[in-house]
Amino acid sequence: MVLPLLKLGTLALRTVSKPIANRLKQQAGKHAKFRQFIVGIAQANHRLTTTVQRRIYGHATDVEIRPLNEEKAVQAAADLFGELFIFAVAGAAVIFEWQRSSRSEARKEEARRQELEAMRQREEDLSKEIELLKFKLAELEKLSQSRGLSGLFHFRSLQPGAAEQPPKAFEQPAKAPKQPATAAEQPTKAA
Repeated sequence: MVLPLLKLGTLALRTVSKPIANRLKQQAGKHAKFRQFIVGIAQANHRLTTTVQRRIYGHATDVEIRPLNEEKAVQAAADLFGELFIFAVAGAAVIFEWQRSSRSEARKEEARRQELEAMRQREEDLSKEIELLKFKLAELEKLSQSRGLSGLFHFRSLQPGAAEQPPKAFEQPAKAPKQPATAAEQPTKAA
């Protein structure tokens, strides 16, 4: 949703910059000091472009280049400023778009990195759990081998360190001292 609106905004900015550039062209010729400034820029630009063109076409470059008359110089400078303004706005829009894209890509890369780190952590946790289960299985096997087949039926009593201690089911109950039986409890002898 944001991307289409952003692209539409940059397009609108480029479109609005053209009338602003035209307004700059109109205002450029009206102020005396600014007019002198742009005439100098226009004359320098004219000399540079003429020299480059003469070199490209193989003509002599040591000849004197006629300066532009003042009206043509003002018009050329105004056109130059208008085009520079449009170019600057377009360049700023491209730079802004590139930075936004870079930030978006950086966020995606950070999310991928975090996801990868979470997967590594999960793998490490699972590896530790597997090692613990292997240890418990080895303890179970030791216990079952030492107790025979009956050792297999007492899994619940096995805990870490249980191999050193026998399970409660195999402990001998302490013998209580015999008390004399009462008359009701004694069996009668049949004659």
